Amino acid sequence: MQLYSCSLDGTIKLWDFTDGILIKTFVVGYKLFAFYTLAGFEDSVFIIIPKKNEDFLDWFQLVSVKLPKTPDQEVEANELSLILDDIGQSPKCTAFGREGEYVASVRGLHLLIYFFKKKKVNRFPLSATSRKSANNYFTCVACHPKEDCIASGHKDGKIRLWRNFNHKREYTFSTLHWHHDVVMDLAFSVEGTSLLSGGVESVLVQWRDGSDYKKEFLPRLGSTIEHISASPDGTFYCTSHTENKITIIHSNLSVSAVIQGLVKGSDVKTGLVVDPRTKALVLNGKPGHLQFYCLQTDKQLYNLDIVQQEYIHQIGLNQVDLVKAAFSAQGSWLATVEQREEKETELELQMKLWNYDEQTQSFTLNTRINMPHEGHVTALCFRDTDELEDGTPTLVTAGNDGRFKVWVLVNDSDSEKQSVGWSCDFVGSYHNYPATNCCFSEDGSLLAVSFEETVTVWNSDTWDLICTFCHPPGRIQNLCFGRLSCSRYLLGTTNNGFLCCWNLLSCALEWSAQLNVMVLQPDPLSENIAAVSRLLEGSDLFVFKPNEPRPFCIQRNVCRERVQWAVFIPRDVTESIGSEKHQWLSRSQLYFLTETQDLLTFSTKSAEERLTPSSKQLAVEESLPMTPFSLLLGKHRHQQRSKENADLDTAVVQSHLAQDSPAIKELLHTPAHVLPSASFLCSIFINSVLISKENKSAGEVVDEVEMDSEKAEDESDEDLELTEMEQDIKATEFLGEITQTKLSKSQEKQLRKIRRMDYSWVAAL
Repeated sequence: MQLYSCSLDGTIKLWDFTDGILIKTFVVGYKLFAFYTLAGFEDSVFIIIPKKNEDFLDWFQLVSVKLPKTPDQEVEANELSLILDDIGQSPKCTAFGREGEYVASVRGLHLLIYFFKKKKVNRFPLSATSRKSANNYFTCVACHPKEDCIASGHKDGKIRLWRNFNHKREYTFSTLHWHHDVVMDLAFSVEGTSLLSGGVESVLVQWRDGSDYKKEFLPRLGSTIEHISASPDGTFYCTSHTENKITIIHSNLSVSAVIQGLVKGSDVKTGLVVDPRTKALVLNGKPGHLQFYCLQTDKQLYNLDIVQQEYIHQIGLNQVDLVKAAFSAQGSWLATVEQREEKETELELQMKLWNYDEQTQSFTLNTRINMPHEGHVTALCFRDTDELEDGTPTLVTAGNDGRFKVWVLVNDSDSEKQSVGWSCDFVGSYHNYPATNCCFSEDGSLLAVSFEETVTVWNSDTWDLICTFCHPPGRIQNLCFGRLSCSRYLLGTTNNGFLCCWNLLSCALEWSAQLNVMVLQPDPLSENIAAVSRLLEGSDLFVFKPNEPRPFCIQRNVCRERVQWAVFIPRDVTESIGSEKHQWLSRSQLYFLTETQDLLTFSTKSAEERLTPSSKQLAVEESLPMTPFSLLLGKHRHQQRSKENADLDTAVVQSHLAQDSPAIKELLHTPAHVLPSASFLCSIFINSVLISKENKSAGEVVDEVEMDSEKAEDESDEDLELTEMEQDIKATEFLGEITQTKLSKSQEKQLRKIRRMDYSWVAAL
């Protein structure tokens, strides 16, 4: 099985996707936005490229490109032919008709159809709006596999079925309507009896026989359906979704499997959090959910429904949003904050505290608190109680209402039922300034709360104010304590670009730097702190220790986008790193999320070293191209050579290596799609790898036998003759008189002809 892929780098690659091996690369030289293949065009494929190779002009073309048949692994494909001009770049906006007789493409308010035999184009325009205020802009198109029928999707949720489009004026179309918003994609079943459609409702709709009255639904697929496809045998459908998910669906509209990656939502408001139990990355997932994602296996563990309300897929509707999340030190408690804001004066807040249940291996809701603050909750953090005598779990929240609140776990048990819950234990403020951030020291003895431009430090036992810091002026955005040997330092960043470090023993500013830090993240297992700044174009990384203002690691332009969040993930095993520059990655690995929701990380290993054993390609000889057949042959040779080295006393000597054969070299260097049938190649290949046997006795024994397909009668006769010959040979060998005669090839052919002759007519005489 082989697979084509295209890329914006202007190349088409042919893969053996079973083994993950690249077979050939075709260099086109244009940015490729879509790729199509047809059974009737074996030597050519169809691609969508920008006109003049400038995609910012929003002017694209459908062209055919001829793929050269050469043994080279990288080939230039320069033979292009224009099919359609001024089309959309999306693959969903172009589709090929039955048996490749025509191609349809939609853009804006126009449907274009190109007929290959007639080499003509029919254009069908629509008005922008109709009498019923419908939005007629095209969004996608699909062609019937058996009939001359084209289905088009539109922004108003309607589907049009076009027929008789061979004529510009006599065409007809019918309308199907269920979707209340944009139709994202369309696909016909293999036989064309059903039409599949999907949109923002996250519902797969199956229209049977093109009738508005024969439709079936598969609801609650999670998020907007972006793409739909049907398997070649018609047993499965496949949908891809905006949340980075693929759903495999049976033809009877039942879900077979789900392939879920890291969920991409509209915005990550909770930040990047680490689950202490599983070391999974936790952040916003589906609307109202937290996703637990394992970075080691690159798989989603599960989704936790926090809001516990059905999400309504409608643009512009204000719904409950999950904005904050934090774990306790051991991962036994989880705090979440959700909000819904209709207007600036209408704010709905709810804080939930979840307890981890060992039996169910999941979090269960323990306490629900309505309106924990009068304004938005800006931060929340747990106190680490491992090193404290009082092991009562404690949570602190900060809000725009000018308050920070301390929540503790209390015993709510009565005579009938024993239970525990959370309640407010202390409320603090500082001149009624809005509280912007909060954090605990490593041992949990100190609490730092920022109020606008001022940082306050509180005693976590008595909740007394100890000291305040305010230099230089600027609203505090990030706040964290130093750890281990640097626990006497407190660091913060301001909105005017300053990074400040205060000494808690001297209650003075230790040092400051203007770096325009966007993200400040401490390593939980070391004194290291990572700061991501954005000065000009791109984001820069600085890694330092609070006791030394000079960073020991500077990485410029780690990404072009703005970094929103970062987190250190502890390693299971400390990694041995030779370079001193990367020693800070030995115990933890830094991950950061960009504004485009790309999750990036730093690694000290090369790309080859990061490959898992199952994905590493087998080593092959330099003379062979990297194809599945050459890999198989190379493995066979390795086993054969190992066997020869182990048995040095054997009398069998290999006379010639198979790779020296010109036939084998030609076979391995020729692309698979241009090779003749396997039955034709079988005899050539077998003869090339046969090993001649040498006997070191008194005389050399050379015996060549060619097997031909014969009738059962001839085979039985040959068996009898071979048996007699074997008996004669054995008797001769027993007497020590070995005599053999060698026939020429012409004599052998004549002898075989005599054997095949029919002598049955003699019986009639």
